[in-house]
Amino acid sequence: MKKSPTAADLLILRAGDDDDLRTRLLARPKETIEQELGVTMAADHEIQVHEDTAAATHIVLPPRSRYTREEREEARTGASSLAFLRKTMYDPAPPLRPPGDGAECVPGSDAGAEVLAEASRESIRRGLDFLESTIDEHGAWHCIRFNVADPKVPRHFERPPFISAFCVLALESCQEAKARSICAATKAYLADTIEYPGFWRYYRHLPQDLDSTTLCSLVIGTHPWILLGRNIPRILANRDGEGRFMTWMLEGDEPDVVSRFRIEADPVVNANVIAWLGDCPETRDAQRWLEELIAEGNLKDASKWYPDEIAICYAVARAVRRVSPALDRLRPVLADRVLGLMDEQGSFGNVLQTAQAVSALCDAGRLERIDAPGQLRSILSSQREDGSWPELLAFGDQTLKFGAVGQIGHGSEAVTTAFCIEALERLAAVLRT
Repeated sequence: MKKSPTAADLLILRAGDDDDLRTRLLARPKETIEQELGVTMAADHEIQVHEDTAAATHIVLPPRSRYTREEREEARTGASSLAFLRKTMYDPAPPLRPPGDGAECVPGSDAGAEVLAEASRESIRRGLDFLESTIDEHGAWHCIRFNVADPKVPRHFERPPFISAFCVLALESCQEAKARSICAATKAYLADTIEYPGFWRYYRHLPQDLDSTTLCSLVIGTHPWILLGRNIPRILANRDGEGRFMTWMLEGDEPDVVSRFRIEADPVVNANVIAWLGDCPETRDAQRWLEELIAEGNLKDASKWYPDEIAICYAVARAVRRVSPALDRLRPVLADRVLGLMDEQGSFGNVLQTAQAVSALCDAGRLERIDAPGQLRSILSSQREDGSWPELLAFGDQTLKFGAVGQIGHGSEAVTTAFCIEALERLAAVLRT
């Protein structure tokens, strides 16, 4: 299948017929690209444009790996080395804290929209204060790795780039100055962890993966490697025979420690790839596959990496919003699927599930179909005094369905807090209308 042109391809094609563009690209490459694409790139990233002639040919070497040969070999064999695995984790995480009880801060059922909106704003600011205290000096978020089957297994902090991208995409809905500051720091961290030509991995001893890569790409889309589509050819090459995007980016000399629990065509991963690449011929098969899963009610247990249908619907809804209007046909069926997960009391489950359900319905354009004030009060009631919301399972395998390695969960108070802030922003917007 012929691949769609990247931004760099289009610029080169246009410069072939437009002498003015060619001249400007050669003289002022960065300024010209910013003007042509309507973006602003990092000030400390230099761009050079070279022109081949009949007498001069340029060969561009990729940058050296960010890891030495010894470090790459250490990672390749790292799965069998307890000492190496410990390098992916940080200090043992503290015990799970009990849920909070913010009931005294929640306006009563007779409170008007203005009171609820103000309570929501105050809750968001307290949540941001908490997040500011947990994100490290580099802008990295953390989560906690735990065993969902055995609470006696030690809990550990981890800070893979995926976590930062996963959370900051939710926080981008908030326009508070503190949220903007957190997002800016996280973007700098993700840019510092990128691997040429625009990929990320969860752990050093795992291969690069499309889940981490597409979420990070969505966050730092103006990084030159990402903006010019350097990672797109390899992403497009990582499809199965049915046109679905596979999770792992396996290379000949890369560590292959995923075989025992490998599952490739994950619905959330495919939704994230679609959100990044957009509506193009190369994503159409994946779009159709997701549509069939949703329409036929086959989302339950369809993902190894995400724990429930709400988490899957949340990712698909984000893709629907970002690729609008191409996926608008999915809005009603996606909303029906989310609403079908609500119980008789109007609950979607725990507060993280509630927050993701609210945001999914908002992205699907159907938020008016729920009791917005009631859902807002439900989220407010779970916030702790320090501004956090409780640690809950955000992603990870709860069973051994997909292989011998499983039952590893990931989540943190910071992760839940980011999604609760996103939901409160969406609900507050409804109250203001």
